[in-house]
Amino acid sequence: MDVYADTNFLTRLYFETTPSGPCSTMLRTGLADGLRPLPVTWLLRLELTNAFELSVFVNRNTGLIHVTSEIAAVAQATFLADLENASFLQRADLPIHQVESMFVDLSLRYTAKHGFRSYDLLHVASAFALGCDRFRSLDDRARKLAKIEGLKTN
Repeated sequence: MDVYADTNFLTRLYFETTPSGPCSTMLRTGLADGLRPLPVTWLLRLELTNAFELSVFVNRNTGLIHVTSEIAAVAQATFLADLENASFLQRADLPIHQVESMFVDLSLRYTAKHGFRSYDLLHVASAFALGCDRFRSLDDRARKLAKIEGLKTN
């Protein structure tokens, strides 16, 4: 079973405070069912770093979420350690040319009708380019696109 987890899913995973949170539970269940390590592309590495820092900004400016600079730093360090250990994450080499044509195709077929964002398209195209058959996200639009394209979603 090959699963692609987008930035939304991974961000929530690293900010969960208990091992019984929804992302931790999905990951633990998947590993018990034979899940291979989640592929982490250059896009995910960059986006996840920014998502951690953006969460600090949102906390400072709205107070809607509780993520301090220290919490973001711990999340970043833990993510990098998990990636290095390759226990449930694995670096995935994915040159942009491998996702570009799928991205354009998805955009031309669906964006005008459904309003998908670039990152939704990039993540779904990446999942296909990596040969994944499942897609994990907490974002409704990303899951909708993945489902339309035949990927199993959470």
